[in-house]
Amino acid sequence: MEDVFKEFEEVIKSGLKSNMSRDAKLMTIGQILYAVTRDDLTIEEGKQLEEMMGGRIHWEEALEYSIFGYPLDTATPYFDKPLVIAGKTFHSRLMTGTGKYRSIAEMQQSVNASRCEIVTVAVRRVQTNAPGHEGLAEALDWTKIWMLPNTAGCQTADEAIRVARLGREMAKLLGQEDNNFVKLEVIPDAKYLLPDPIGTLEAAEQLVKEGFAVLPYINADPLLAKRLEEVGCVTVMPLGSPIGSGQGINNAANIQIIIDTVKVPVVVDAGIGTPSEAARAMEMGADALLINSAIANAQNSPAMAKAMGMAAEAGRMAYLAGRMPIKDYAIASSPQTGTVTSK
Repeated sequence: MEDVFKEFEEVIKSGLKSNMSRDAKLMTIGQILYAVTRDDLTIEEGKQLEEMMGGRIHWEEALEYSIFGYPLDTATPYFDKPLVIAGKTFHSRLMTGTGKYRSIAEMQQSVNASRCEIVTVAVRRVQTNAPGHEGLAEALDWTKIWMLPNTAGCQTADEAIRVARLGREMAKLLGQEDNNFVKLEVIPDAKYLLPDPIGTLEAAEQLVKEGFAVLPYINADPLLAKRLEEVGCVTVMPLGSPIGSGQGINNAANIQIIIDTVKVPVVVDAGIGTPSEAARAMEMGADALLINSAIANAQNSPAMAKAMGMAAEAGRMAYLAGRMPIKDYAIASSPQTGTVTSK
């Protein structure tokens, strides 16, 4: 135990001299706690080491660091970087919506279960108190959740621009004075709900000029995605398949091209129906997901919201870890040497 104690002591002293970060402190305390549970350190030795760093802090969070390498409540592994959109940092890579739920209470429970930090709100429906949206603006804690006003229901660029301006004012009224985000939707097609590429580009150009952080919802069109990046959009949001369809990722090849060619975050939006599809999008290298219908229309919405949040984390970690190469032949998992053979 003495050797283990000295090793920790040297790490702590060295870390404190170099302004040890909060994450490094949590990781070290977690490792100390884990060492105590293995009897590599006595309880008294563990407490002594903790005191060197200022005492015990957030025991459960520190233990999560020791086991998983990151605290479970942030969804950001230590070897990853947080999601940054228009200079604002987010730890969760799942965005959710507020529509289609059976009740406001179910929506609240689902948002909490998902652990998302961005929630999109249909400005027009909130402004008019449309069915299912009564009291929506007051239903969530906007000190903890970043509002993403969207221009759902707009059929032209001009309509979307007007609604975006209303959304910015709505965010200010709810206490987010610096919120200039808008999810841009221009959808003239009532049957298939496919976004208008020309109207979207026109509206994006104007909104960027007015200081908006524009997150455009688009078909999985790599050329359009690049053009929107060039005019100043802060993300691109290609659809996986038609909105609300639950068909999954039908545009994988084009989405992969977008991921590989644009520098702004890529948020896969629309069509995801299951956590496995959510994980697949993240494994491709998408930066985030926006999921509404799959959660709201599930038989147990809060449970599905939690599953989608976990899938987003798992997919992201798998992408960062790097999958094994695919081969066209079998390779035994166990070594072939040292086996017992019979004559």
